[in-house]
Amino acid sequence: GSDGPVTSCHLVSRVPFEQLDGARVALGSTSRTTVELARLILRERYGVRPEYFPCAPDLELMLREGDAGVIIGDPALRAWLYDARRLDAHLLDLGQAWKDWTGLPMVFAVWAVRREYLEKFPDIVHEVHAAFLRSRDISLEHVDKVARQVERWEQFPAAELESYFTTLDFSLGERQLEGVREFARQVGPQIGVPRIPDIALLGARV
Repeated sequence: GSDGPVTSCHLVSRVPFEQLDGARVALGSTSRTTVELARLILRERYGVRPEYFPCAPDLELMLREGDAGVIIGDPALRAWLYDARRLDAHLLDLGQAWKDWTGLPMVFAVWAVRREYLEKFPDIVHEVHAAFLRSRDISLEHVDKVARQVERWEQFPAAELESYFTTLDFSLGERQLEGVREFARQVGPQIGVPRIPDIALLGARV
């Protein structure tokens, strides 16, 4: 396996995670999925119930204002590459924590469409679906070029970016769908959504 992160969704803490009960945890992420996953993992896997508060996604600020922080995207990659070691902080990959706990993949993002829209505009839906698949395939085929382009805009080495991009799983099949359903089942009571919606995969046209 890769030594890189499975996801760029991390919990960074100044203390061991099981010591975060009642502690202040900064939410630097605007991703509700990541925020709810962090709450779920801390409560169910580590048995703690922190006090959460919103904060700018600046790790040093988050750890000054609180004991830990939830971050995604570039701040999470910076934490993995540089900041956690420099700040002597504990780093938890939330996607890997979910997989370790449930045995299922964590799906952080999907493209979804309502059934009634699919029935009304099937050509548009399948055209967009096919475009997403083409974009994914082209990007992975030329991942080295993508990494070099991103390196020009961000402060990450191209080799690390290429490792990260190829570590991510961009597939969506029955196993991933099972993970989505389990996440909905686990997080539903937490967010006040008691009924799990019926979710099905959109098949590609041939």
